[in-house]
Amino acid sequence: MAAALRCAARGGRRRLRGLLECETLCSRWYLKTSHRLYSATYDPNEKTFEKLLIANRGEIACRVIKTCKKMGIKTVAIHSDVDANAVHVKMADEAVCVGPAPTSKSYLNMDAIMEVIKKTRAQAVHPGYGFLSENKEFARRLAAEGVTFIGPDTHAIQAMGDKIESKLLAKNAKVNTIPGFDGVVKDADEAVRIAREIGYPVMIKASAGGGGKGMRIAWDDEETREGFRFSSQEAASSFGDDRLLIEKFIDNPRHIEIQVLADKHGNALWLNERECSIQRRNQKVVEEAPSTFLDPETRRAMGEQAVALAKAVKYSSAGTVEFLVDSSKNFYFLEMNTRLQVEHPVTECITGLDLVQEMIRVAKGYPLRHKQADIPINGWAVECRVYAEDPYKSFGLPSIGKLSQYQEPLHVPSVRVDSGIQQGSDISIYYDPMISKLITYGSNRAEALKRMEEALDNYVIRGVTHNISLLREVIIHPRFVRGDISTKFLPEVYPDGFKGHKLTDLERRELLATAASLYVAEQLRSQQFLGTQRIPIAKSKRSSWELSVHLGDGIYPVEVSKDGSSFSVEVDGMKLNVTSDWNLASPLLSVTIDGTQRTIQRLSRNASGNTSIQFLGTVYKLQILTKVAAELSKYMPEKAAEDTSSILRSPMPGAVVAVSVKPGDMVSEGQEICVIEAMKMQNSMIAAKTGKVKAVHCKAGDTVGEGDLLVELE
Repeated sequence: MAAALRCAARGGRRRLRGLLECETLCSRWYLKTSHRLYSATYDPNEKTFEKLLIANRGEIACRVIKTCKKMGIKTVAIHSDVDANAVHVKMADEAVCVGPAPTSKSYLNMDAIMEVIKKTRAQAVHPGYGFLSENKEFARRLAAEGVTFIGPDTHAIQAMGDKIESKLLAKNAKVNTIPGFDGVVKDADEAVRIAREIGYPVMIKASAGGGGKGMRIAWDDEETREGFRFSSQEAASSFGDDRLLIEKFIDNPRHIEIQVLADKHGNALWLNERECSIQRRNQKVVEEAPSTFLDPETRRAMGEQAVALAKAVKYSSAGTVEFLVDSSKNFYFLEMNTRLQVEHPVTECITGLDLVQEMIRVAKGYPLRHKQADIPINGWAVECRVYAEDPYKSFGLPSIGKLSQYQEPLHVPSVRVDSGIQQGSDISIYYDPMISKLITYGSNRAEALKRMEEALDNYVIRGVTHNISLLREVIIHPRFVRGDISTKFLPEVYPDGFKGHKLTDLERRELLATAASLYVAEQLRSQQFLGTQRIPIAKSKRSSWELSVHLGDGIYPVEVSKDGSSFSVEVDGMKLNVTSDWNLASPLLSVTIDGTQRTIQRLSRNASGNTSIQFLGTVYKLQILTKVAAELSKYMPEKAAEDTSSILRSPMPGAVVAVSVKPGDMVSEGQEICVIEAMKMQNSMIAAKTGKVKAVHCKAGDTVGEGDLLVELE
């Protein structure tokens, strides 16, 4: 605790240094947010709290601070030592360190947080999502100190936070529920027995869980035992509660949730639905509101059941009731999240409500200002979760690093970006790898999706691997565009894993022509002498270039001719006209190819002609050489590829949880070698072949980086 108090003064000095910068960050969000995106009104005469502490970090902490500033509420941020220079720390009026990086010692450290509340005299606490947001003990301790918890009371948190109890309450409230075992599973043997009784497939899930953590699908006894082990470990790590339940897995469903809002006076509303079916590892990736699937009758039925459940537990705050919906529009209660949901911005866009403001008002005791008939569906909103992840590995394994360059696409109309990072921020192994939530709005779905496509193309993220290529492919896929989706969308569309955008012949020619034009533009720029009166002895008369461009498995001859600020490029016997302002210093380059506008990003280049270009969301590696250099390159020896069948490398940065083998052990193909935990998700590393263990280069507790050698086989 002394360490936390010592950090307080340092946090104050950092806050002053970052004041000008954080004011810019705040303004950036509001100025770029149109009336349709966000039209909540604020009554300056409606008094709430003088000072509020946000018991969270990152984008959600920044999100709460923005509304507090509008409402005239002073804010207190908490942070771990590695988050000392985080954006939410700079934005808050006060900031106090609560411990070292591990969440159990900082953002889950109730004693330290309670001490900060007393020291800063905060009157209320907003928990955001995750961490302590659904912890009844935290809410109870706040109440005992006379501090207002911005959320429901402890009874509702207990009832809805426990998946077993919530399911029983839902049944009593006549809410449709999934068949399953209404109790705590004691061990793996009991899990197998219950799974057999219910009938495979089954879902094993953490009783106190959420956010896709502590969840496994099992199709047989072996997967049930393995799922029980991993789910209980993840649940204990993420929530401090390893209790599990088992229920029937509804195959090929949609995940649709209803936003509810209730006050302390018995009033409750449903604020329409959110479609959250695009998921990987049970975690949402793309959300939208409304859903293409629901008709008004089904929407109303789901909304009324959600409100009935909220009233059954005397709920008072914003909350979300999640449902699984089958192909016949039968819907089943999944769980209720007693907090602000990650994807709440899409609801704000189509209703005009500020859910954080409504939560604060309700917590102060004010009644709701709206009736059910007042809640509209105005337009369409889509949200993409931008993660520091490699989408080519299991649709997204975490990536860490420093954001060397970062530019949000706020110049695109009707775009909202909820983020808690900036250029220079670190993405670490300790916390969720989310970079931001990118939201676009349109008068209809097609307009919202088109703006999302443009926003993703204009999003600059350098220094970490990100999932923009996957997000862009999802939103333009014909199945997604026509609304034919389910929670199995990603594995069905990409059965062999995500491989990036597959270029059509026309798109391949466009990329080759653009890359060749970029190469020539750079060659011409290198011949210029700026800031000097020096006159070249002889001016270059060159106006055409013969190039060889290597892309994928193909090598393509390309001829480029200069015509003013444009280039005429011949590829595959076809001529393309490429025009741009050729501002090579800009991270974004707008290029027009035969009348088609494309926004590209050149990520890297070297003297060997190698270059990386982000085109249509996917990064393509090319090599551009002159015709002569290409002929000579054939004589260069190629580097032999590493034999990876006898070695196991970490596919992601993380911590080693367990090692199952030692030197001399015989292992079979597919056998578990070790377990790596990254961002609170546990991943089993398996042997690629049968063999004898030659060496083990890691032990439980080690921190490993992507590509680090873990185990060698003979």
